Amino acid sequence: MIQELDRVVLTADLPEYGLKAGDLGTVVLVHQGAQGYEVEFVTLDGETVAVTSLLAAQLRPIGRREIAQARAIAW
Repeated sequence: MIQELDRVVLTADLPEYGLKAGDLGTVVLVHQGAQGYEVEFVTLDGETVAVTSLLAAQLRPIGRREIAQARAIAW
């Protein structure tokens, strides 16, 4: 079960925020028995890109043996 402060992987593009499936975020709040989550997405240098509410189906826990990848975002 995903909990507050867990790192998670976005499973759907969020073009309104410039986010793509595979981007990493941090759960800052769990809504109604894990039906949804408030997730913060930041750049690698710590600048917040978005804080948004997501349904459980829009994210997943980080799996074993996964590796992060960096990409630039459009502002």
